Amino acid sequence: MRGLAFVLSLLFVTADAAAQGGPRLDGSLPSGAKPTILARVQVDQRMDRQVPLALPFRDEAGREVRLGDYFNHGRPVILVPVYYECPMLCTQVLNGLVTALGVVRLDPGKAFDIVAVSFDPKEPAGLAREKKKAYVDRYNRPGTESGWHFLTGDEESIAPLMASLGFQYAYDPAIDQYAHAAALMVLTPEGRISRYFLGVELSARDLRFGLIEASSGRIGSAIERAVITWCYHYDPSTGKYGLIIMRLVQAGGILTVLALVAFWTVMWRREHAEGRRHALTGTH
Repeated sequence: MRGLAFVLSLLFVTADAAAQGGPRLDGSLPSGAKPTILARVQVDQRMDRQVPLALPFRDEAGREVRLGDYFNHGRPVILVPVYYECPMLCTQVLNGLVTALGVVRLDPGKAFDIVAVSFDPKEPAGLAREKKKAYVDRYNRPGTESGWHFLTGDEESIAPLMASLGFQYAYDPAIDQYAHAAALMVLTPEGRISRYFLGVELSARDLRFGLIEASSGRIGSAIERAVITWCYHYDPSTGKYGLIIMRLVQAGGILTVLALVAFWTVMWRREHAEGRRHALTGTH
């Protein structure tokens, strides 16, 4: 019983600590908490907005290209704002995209193109090249390499592109990292924003429909704002990831505590039953 009481006390202490210091379920900070860099992070869904196709970038081989080189070929484009040295979130966005595309029976380079753009102007083309190789290998669909593009660029190109996408992010020099949301956009062949996908898990069905709609120039509907507020954001004030990631961590901790409760309950019942058996038989 002492063990069970100890585990239960841990559960209550953990719950109380979360209630005192953690973000609310809607992602807002407790009363009196200081605002963080995340106040500058958001995704404004700018449906039907034309992105500036004349902007210069560098592809994964270091060649000078223009964003428009990947448009006006009759194919929609999946545009993914990331930075290649992101410690976690951008990788999860790209992983989620590859997982969803693995189910979709449409091939990059034929039915659509993928353009990942780093919003960190310090990143070199070598990082883009490594990322492309990693994800083409992971996707493992031969003959689709020409549909994957990983770009880097200067701030003069990055800023107007991200602004046109409504993708607001913030750099924290103290930790040399960016606070940002998890998002990708499907654009029409002409470069107009057709649909947003938010988060790190993508529905293959929705992605397929989004590509089909965009290929015909159709513009989808904006996603509910509540879906993205504070979700999947890196919080540089704590050096940790935001609401959804932390909820997963908390859920894992609670499951561990519940497993310990179950273990001590079984042990207590077994000990109690053993004691009763000894009492009835007169043995020790």
